[in-house]
Formats: sequence, structure tokens, C-alpha cells
Amino acid sequence: MVGFLIWLVLLFLCWPIALLALILYPLVWLVCLPFRIVGIGVEAVFETLRAILLLPARVLGGGPHR
Repeated sequence: MVGFLIWLVLLFLCWPIALLALILYPLVWLVCLPFRIVGIGVEAVFETLRAILLLPARVLGGGPHR
């Protein structure tokens, strides 16, 4: 909602830039999408490595208490 209100203010102040932003936003989102997917994959790998490295400590009772 805030983004829409900011866009309306931009439309009121400078409509060509607002229309350009309206056209370019989906394109920028599509370009950023592969980076987000790679980021999710890298985060999953790091969480898996963390779980593997902390497993012996959790088995021996050093992990978070329930």
C-alpha cells in the first residue's frame, strides 16, 4: 500500500518517470528472480551444513533444551 501511495505521489509530480517505473518494475523483478532462487538454494545448503556440524553436540545433549 505504501509503495502504491509513493507511486501516486511520483505520478503527480513527474508522470513520465512514474510510467517508466510502472513499465520497468516487472522487468526488474524478472531479472532478480534467478538471484532469489539461487539465494534460497545457498541458504538451504548452509542450513544443512550447520545441522550436520551441530548434530553430534545435539546428540550428546548440548543442543537447545526442550
